[in-house]
Amino acid sequence: MTSHRPFCTCWPGATVWLTGAPGAGKTTVVTGLARRLEAAGRRVHVLDGDEQHALFGTGPAPGRVRCATDVHRVGLVAEVLARNGVLALVPVAVADAKQAEGVRRRHTRSATTCLEVYVDAGPEGADVPSPAPDRRDLTLPAYRLSVEESVTELVNLLKQRELA
Repeated sequence: MTSHRPFCTCWPGATVWLTGAPGAGKTTVVTGLARRLEAAGRRVHVLDGDEQHALFGTGPAPGRVRCATDVHRVGLVAEVLARNGVLALVPVAVADAKQAEGVRRRHTRSATTCLEVYVDAGPEGADVPSPAPDRRDLTLPAYRLSVEESVTELVNLLKQRELA
């Protein structure tokens, strides 16, 4: 008898965009979240600065976006992945609210969920200040929480939104 892979529950796709100052812990938290969700059978893809550079030839450093065009491009790729049932995890700082709103509008037009999570590095946690976005779905106080606690907070948000 041939062994078959068990039926996998299909979840809707979504984008989870983590923003915050460089060094706040966005990539570390996303990596932990991706591992936990993949272990549970969830389709996940992390769009970090390295991939951005490979895809578009842009991006000065992992997790940092140079201009609005870069944010638009990463948002487009995330939306396409999310629209096709993948949970796109994006640990990329966004310079201003207009950029974040443009990403949200793209997702809204395709009826795809886009969550924005602010990773707060605390008063002394980052060299470059990054104001919290106006429309955030969650704030992670990374300076107070362990990586595992931050991942649990994100999983809880995804469960509340019926995405995990």
